[in-house]
Amino acid sequence: MNCIKMSENVFQLKVNIEEPGYLFEGLWPVPNGVSINSYLVKGEKTAIIDLTQDIYDLTQSFELQLEQAGAGLEALDFVIINHMEPDHSGLLRDLAKRNSTCRFVCSKKAAPLLEQFSSVPMDRVDTVEDGDSLDLGHGMVLHFHLIPNVHWPETMATYLDRAKILFPCDAFGSYGAVKDQVFDDQLSEERAAFFEQEALRYYANIVATFSPFVEKAINKLDSLEINVIAPSHGIVWRKDPAVIINHYKRYASYAKGPAEPEVCLVWASMYGNTGKSIASLIKGIRSEGVDITVFRAPQDDLGHMLAAAWKSAGLVFAMPTYEYKMFPPMAQVIEDLMVKKIKNRKVLRVGSYGWVGGAEKDFRKKTEKAGWDIMDSIEFQGCPTDSDLCAMEEAGKELAQKIKQFCNQA
Repeated sequence: MNCIKMSENVFQLKVNIEEPGYLFEGLWPVPNGVSINSYLVKGEKTAIIDLTQDIYDLTQSFELQLEQAGAGLEALDFVIINHMEPDHSGLLRDLAKRNSTCRFVCSKKAAPLLEQFSSVPMDRVDTVEDGDSLDLGHGMVLHFHLIPNVHWPETMATYLDRAKILFPCDAFGSYGAVKDQVFDDQLSEERAAFFEQEALRYYANIVATFSPFVEKAINKLDSLEINVIAPSHGIVWRKDPAVIINHYKRYASYAKGPAEPEVCLVWASMYGNTGKSIASLIKGIRSEGVDITVFRAPQDDLGHMLAAAWKSAGLVFAMPTYEYKMFPPMAQVIEDLMVKKIKNRKVLRVGSYGWVGGAEKDFRKKTEKAGWDIMDSIEFQGCPTDSDLCAMEEAGKELAQKIKQFCNQA
């Protein structure tokens, strides 16, 4: 991997994590990999904006690229820490040992984390307030803007006014390994669509819970003249940074709804009886021309389920009763949707039961604060009858009609 010159005295240092089985944040599968981007800014003094994680061979690749840019860990004057999550700060401990003179610049809320996560001495930490700046010389001035809870409380964005580059760390990021095509203007339509989908999944997995803070951050940064957005995951936006800003605006708006006129259907089945209802549900929904994405729990990845649910105005859950409650894999999906604060959706639940029901009561209780408009559920004992299947087809059709009306009114 080589460093990329972005503009005069500004360089990107990029590593990709593509190891099979790697889970981002120890939780989210990234089958297409994920990049971790850092940025070097050189004036009379040199600053690195965000670091990398100290796993695999990432630090070795990072240091080689730093040398390509005419710098080295020992020669850095400032380390700008926008966000203390370990994928951006894992190298801090080693850097602090090898470079005894550099200063560490972060928000006040980040300072205690530097000490606890990385043993950085507090007498080497400079905390900044919103709007503070750091002059590196030769006209290279960095400005700091606090954007708390996007997605940790200590998060800030750094802005280089000379080149009008915004370095927002996790904000405006995406999954997906980045190879030779680093910038948005280098992407084919296919690759652009790929990164949009990976941005949505990244947002739903990592940022969704904090959507109100995303909207506040976007409004706050709107006063800046931004020519380039250089996030710490994903591609750099230099042709049209408004594209990723507008994507994030749209993603944030899904939190309150309405989202897109689509349906996310998640189903789970113990012995196949609930599974027999899925084709009828899909038929009813599609009869109204509404797109549908289908997942099975626990077989399919939760991260992809969250992304589809986040953008869909309609949700369908099909699951059996298990020990008087929801089938456990589906209960986990519902719990994660509640954590992500997915609200204001049109919802249908169906499912089978054995000797007695209970999933319906459990479902209603666990979703009562979500603000969902839940249709009358369809439950059946054992295997669904032809009458049950007809009822589910009609329910799917009714749900699709509700969704179209809902989205058209917005």
